[in-house]
Amino acid sequence: MNEQIIICDCDHIDIAEERAVFEAAGYSYAWHHCMTQEEVIAECRGATVFLNQYVRMDARIFEAIPTLKCIVRYGVGYDNVVLEDAVRYGVKVCNVPDYGTNEVADQALAFMMSLVRKTYFVNRRVREGTWDYTETIPVFRSAGKTVGIIGLGRIGKAFAKRVMAMDYRVIAYDILAGAASFYCPPGVEMVSLDTLLRESDIISIHSALNETSRHMIDRAALEKMKPTAYLINVARGGIIDEQALDEALENKRIAGAALDVVASESLRADAPLLRHENFLISPHMAWYSEESSLELKKKAAEEAVRFMRGEPLRSPIV
Repeated sequence: MNEQIIICDCDHIDIAEERAVFEAAGYSYAWHHCMTQEEVIAECRGATVFLNQYVRMDARIFEAIPTLKCIVRYGVGYDNVVLEDAVRYGVKVCNVPDYGTNEVADQALAFMMSLVRKTYFVNRRVREGTWDYTETIPVFRSAGKTVGIIGLGRIGKAFAKRVMAMDYRVIAYDILAGAASFYCPPGVEMVSLDTLLRESDIISIHSALNETSRHMIDRAALEKMKPTAYLINVARGGIIDEQALDEALENKRIAGAALDVVASESLRADAPLLRHENFLISPHMAWYSEESSLELKKKAAEEAVRFMRGEPLRSPIV
């Protein structure tokens, strides 16, 4: 029997939350562990809805599995789905945009404070036997400094709220700033990307990855930043040109960087960026808390059920 709902690729430990939603709604389901398009095509035929995490969804999948009518992405991003192909084959695409908003904003804030106060560095030095604050020089007072936010969506706004409470000046750039539905919170000043790069003491990236934002932070952008500025990315890895970032850190063009995401995950142990002491990295875990993990799984499953029932979708992309 072909299940109507298939979790085609998911690296979670279990699917208890999804199972509870599907069984309560009376829908058959299956959980596969596909790693490639070939495996999806071989193992997931007959499905109406996919819950998808990593495998690329494009015309090849849609043509091979004509029963597929909806993809629900685990997470906010959907850069592994070719939206033009989905539209052409009549496949709805949904995401879960609001499950880890506070967690990602918190991760950006944690990165920021570790960079600004150099806690990552002094913790290691004390453990090595050196008790000497002068090794941190220079450290600058936070109040009055400028935080630049690239992407003022849910997470960007949550991060802005946090840093405004710490008496930072907050400026932001968003490609959608001119849209009628765009909302800029009080206290945040919208500026051009060029102005943000030049004036910010800390830059935090919270935008989607698409052809407009891919390598938005390239060599030219990094050269516009202050040599005392820090760069944080908790959004998508492809937004930063990592070779250019490596060069900027090597040449002390910026003071440091912290990434939760990289272009090709996972990051190899011999990656050039890891040689820099002022480079911080976490393994794409900014979204994670026990609460957000459960919320993500439940909301993804509920969206699949809504589609099966013909109900209005909560978070359709196309």
